[in-house]
Formats: sequence, structure tokens, C-alpha cells
Amino acid sequence: MPLYAAYGANLDPDLMGLLAPHSPQRGTGWLVGWRLTFGGEEHGWDGPLTTVVEDPAHQVFVALYDVPPHDESALDGWEGSAIGIYRKVRVRVATLEGDELAWLYVVDGYEGGLPPARVLAQIADAAEKAGAPDDYARALRERPCRAD
Repeated sequence: MPLYAAYGANLDPDLMGLLAPHSPQRGTGWLVGWRLTFGGEEHGWDGPLTTVVEDPAHQVFVALYDVPPHDESALDGWEGSAIGIYRKVRVRVATLEGDELAWLYVVDGYEGGLPPARVLAQIADAAEKAGAPDDYARALRERPCRAD
């Protein structure tokens, strides 16, 4: 069964339960050498989309899910991978039990643009629900953003 790393608003276990109802959460971890950012503004209806990019000075908190094929196709549809909005890449996730290989969706577009304040609030809330450290969620809330 493929393992997927969720970040951004998809860290919210309730949202993942709706998107992939047959996909149990396996745990959490860190994408070491990656940075949470925003990009692909040309694809978003309300500004740039949440994504990650490689950056050796950063790390991103993720939740790991075991995703069966029928949930995988639902996630692909949600993320717009068939129409080129997000693409799947294989990444190494650092967990307390050791490194895990997982699939991850990244925006297939240029980095840039400020997200709306409510999007950052959603991401910070989702991180808290998933068990991210307090300083990680606080840093999300303090990121530059645009007024809603």
C-alpha cells in the first residue's frame, strides 16, 4: 500500500478522512531539507497554492497515511495531478522509527505569491490537530500573508 505524506491543510485528520476515508494515518514525521511555500498562482482561484520545495536549511512537518488504490485516485483528483496542477514525487520522511519513503504532491508551477491570512490559519490549525510542535504552528501563523 503506498505511503503518502500530507502537509498544509491536508494535515487535518478530519479533512484527510473526507478525502481518503480508507487511508489510516500511520504517524508523523519531518521532510528534512524541504520548505513549506506557496506557488502556482496561475492555478489557484484565490492566490498561490500550498506546496513544498527543496531547501537544505528547513524542514516541514507531515502526517503519513497508508493509501489504498481507490483512495489514491481520489487524492489524485483532489490535487489535480491529472491536469498538471500538482505532481507526485517520492520523498524521504524522517520519523521516530527511522526514515520512510512516501509520495508527496508538489505544485507544478513557479514559487511565489503570498497566501491569504485565512489559508495560513487553516494550515496552522491543521498542524496543531496533527500534533505538530507548538513552535511550528506559531511560525506558520507568523508568516507573511495578504489580508483576506
